[in-house]
Amino acid sequence: MPVFPEATRRRFLQGSAAVLGTGLLTGRAWPAENPRPKVAAVFTEFRFRSHAYNILINLLGPYLFRGQWIEPGAEVVSFYADQFPDNDMAREVSRRFGIPIFKTIDEALCRGGKELAVDAVLIIGEHGEYPLSDLGVKMYPRKEFFDQSVAVMKRSKRFVPIFNDKHLSYRWDYAKAMYDEAREKGIPLMAGSSVPLAERRPAVEWPQDAVVEEAIAIHGGGMEVYDFHGFELLQSFIEARRGGETGISRVQLVSGDAFRQAEREGRWSRELANVAMSAEDDAEFERQPRPSANASVPEPPGEPHALLLSYKDGTKATVLKMGSTSNRWNFACRVRGQAKPLATAMFNGPWGNRNLFNALTNAIIHFFQTGKPPYPVERTLLASGVLDVAMRSHHAGDKPLASPQLEIAYHSDDWRAYRETGESWRIITPEIPQPTTFAPGPVSP
Repeated sequence: MPVFPEATRRRFLQGSAAVLGTGLLTGRAWPAENPRPKVAAVFTEFRFRSHAYNILINLLGPYLFRGQWIEPGAEVVSFYADQFPDNDMAREVSRRFGIPIFKTIDEALCRGGKELAVDAVLIIGEHGEYPLSDLGVKMYPRKEFFDQSVAVMKRSKRFVPIFNDKHLSYRWDYAKAMYDEAREKGIPLMAGSSVPLAERRPAVEWPQDAVVEEAIAIHGGGMEVYDFHGFELLQSFIEARRGGETGISRVQLVSGDAFRQAEREGRWSRELANVAMSAEDDAEFERQPRPSANASVPEPPGEPHALLLSYKDGTKATVLKMGSTSNRWNFACRVRGQAKPLATAMFNGPWGNRNLFNALTNAIIHFFQTGKPPYPVERTLLASGVLDVAMRSHHAGDKPLASPQLEIAYHSDDWRAYRETGESWRIITPEIPQPTTFAPGPVSP
C-alpha cells in the first residue's frame, strides 16, 4: 500500500505555523500537548466544488469562520476515493499534502496496517456516477462506507466518531440501521448538511417555549437533493418548539397538477410563503454578484413542488421548491401569541453555497475533538426518512402516506455557537474572485 513520506505535509504545517506567528490567523489553536485527532477521509469523488473539495479545503489549511482564520484542530492522514472523474483532484492533493490514497476503506482506516489507526472518520458520499433506485434517487454508497468503517472498529475493538455528510442513506431501512448500529456500539455519529449553519438575515432567534402554528421553508433546487436541505432548514428551527420534537405522522409530495390543486385548496399559507420570500428580498441578496465559477453547477429545474408534513403533535409544515436557484434558503413560521410571523433567509456568502462549508467544517472539527455532535443526529435520521417517504409518495402519484416509523422524539440543545454570523463576509467580499484551484488558507483580492 502507498505510504507517502511526511516531508511534504510537514512543510505545509510549518508554513501554517509561520503564518500563525505573524498574527494573521486568529481563533482556536490546538494545544501541542494534546495531539490533533487523526482523520480518515472516505469520499465518492473529489473535484472542484464537490462536497469533498468544500470540506477538505477547510481541513487542510486555515478556514474562515465568523471573521477569523482558524487553524484546523484535526489532521487528515488518509484518503479513500471511490471514483476518479476526469477532473479529479484527489491524486494531486494527495501528492501535494502527503496524504496517501488507499485502495480500500479498511486500508485507509488502518493506514496500511491491520488495526484502526485513526481517531475519526469523515464520510462524504455525495457526487459521482451511481445508479438510480426505482424511486429515481441516486444510490450513494453511504451505508456501505459506514458499514466498512464500523467493521474495522469492531475488529480493532475501538470505536471513533463518524461524520456522514448529508442524508444517512437514500433508503429509510439503511438510515435506521446505521443509526441503530451507532447507538448499539456507542459510536459518536454526526450527519447532515451545511444550510442550517448559514448566516440568518435578519438574525432571528427561536423564541423560548414557542408553539408553532404553521411553518414553511423554501428552496430553489431540485427534487429530493435540495428537498433534504429545505427540510433540515425547517427542522433546525421547529425542533426547538415547546415539548421538543415528536416526529412526523404523514408525508405527501405534490407536483404538477397536484401542486396547483394543493395551492388552490390552501394546503399551505400563501401569506406565510410570501413572508418567507420577502425575507430574501429584504436581505438584498441580489446585490451579491454570483461567481462565474458557479457556471459549473447546473441550474435546478424550474417546476415547483411541495412536501406537506403532518407532525405527531399537530404541527403543520411545508417545504416548498420555488423558482430555480441553488442559493435560496428561506424560512417563516407563525408562533402562537405573536402578531407577526418569524421570518428569515439564510445567506450563503459571496461564493454561493461553497461558503456554507466553513461553518460545517468548524462543527465537524468540534465533533471530532469531543465526540459530541453540536446538534442531534436524529434531525438527519428524520430528514432521511422524510425524503424516502416523500419519494414514495411521488412514485405513488403524489398520494399522502402515513409514516409512523418517523414519529421520532428528541430534544435539541443550544447550537448557536456553530452558526455563521456574517463577520466573514467583511473578509470574503463579492469583489474577491472564488479560487478555482485547491488552495487552503487566507485569500486576497
